Amino acid sequence: MSQSHRIDVHHHIAPPAYIAELAPKNMLNPVISGWTLAKSIEDMDKAGVTTSITTVTTPGFWFGDVDQTRRLVRACNEYAAKLVQDHPPRFGMFAALPLPDVEGSLREIEYALDTLKADGIGLFTNYRDKWLGDPAFETVFADLNRRKAVVYTHPDSPACCKNIGLPYINDAVIEYGTDTTRAIARVLFSGTAVRYPDIRFIWSHAGGTMPFITERLIRAPLGNPKLKEQVPNGVLYELKKFHYDTAQASHIYAMSSLTKLVAVSQILFGTDFPYRTSAEHVRGLKECGVFSEADLRAIDCDNALPLLPRFGA
Repeated sequence: MSQSHRIDVHHHIAPPAYIAELAPKNMLNPVISGWTLAKSIEDMDKAGVTTSITTVTTPGFWFGDVDQTRRLVRACNEYAAKLVQDHPPRFGMFAALPLPDVEGSLREIEYALDTLKADGIGLFTNYRDKWLGDPAFETVFADLNRRKAVVYTHPDSPACCKNIGLPYINDAVIEYGTDTTRAIARVLFSGTAVRYPDIRFIWSHAGGTMPFITERLIRAPLGNPKLKEQVPNGVLYELKKFHYDTAQASHIYAMSSLTKLVAVSQILFGTDFPYRTSAEHVRGLKECGVFSEADLRAIDCDNALPLLPRFGA
């Protein structure tokens, strides 16, 4: 199953400071609170993953206290940077930001990219009542565009839609894919994608539900001149520029749809570890019947290298 080079762009860690802060409050899924570095490396080795780009996943960092959020984000980013330093080339990092705190986020972008040498920035699709593309985040996106940053995104349930399903269905089952689509639509129809064309977006989970409802997104500007102004090159033009990972989507249903929308060059290997294993995704992509061997090599590694050039050596 292994091969010489495979890069996972969707790999979660739980830094000790994060566990110490949230576990006593029963805010962490046991899968996350049980994370260890040894588990990450073992999973990577079983599937020939050379490098994993780390992020901290839900419930994220924002709980209403600016100082707490800044402190926790900084501690997690410094822990991720230490992993990169101590285990080359096994790890890279997408640094967290303390959004919706814009001032703190601008400082953290500078520290993460200039001092910690992060490979990009990791954002959630929403910050409680604001989605990516909201005017409140304009200066953050302007700075990320100036830096030509890679921006990895991960879904979260917004305040409006938490726990609205049946009691035994976790938000991740339906709401995460839906919120990824909300964020994509907000980035498109706020004009963010056009104003900041040098941001390299990575959308989790094959774009969520977006590939299935692409026709609705394409048609939305037809009857709304204001929306049309925000996507002067058309919706498809912007969607085809984005990158999408395979986490929890390495099967025929998601990949068949995604590959009808974007070129294989826009698809990146991702696993959602520790919620899923790397081996499952390697096997799923190989057995789904959508990809050639050349396609699989591109997804495993080659497509990521323009975004993560230091791992090309």
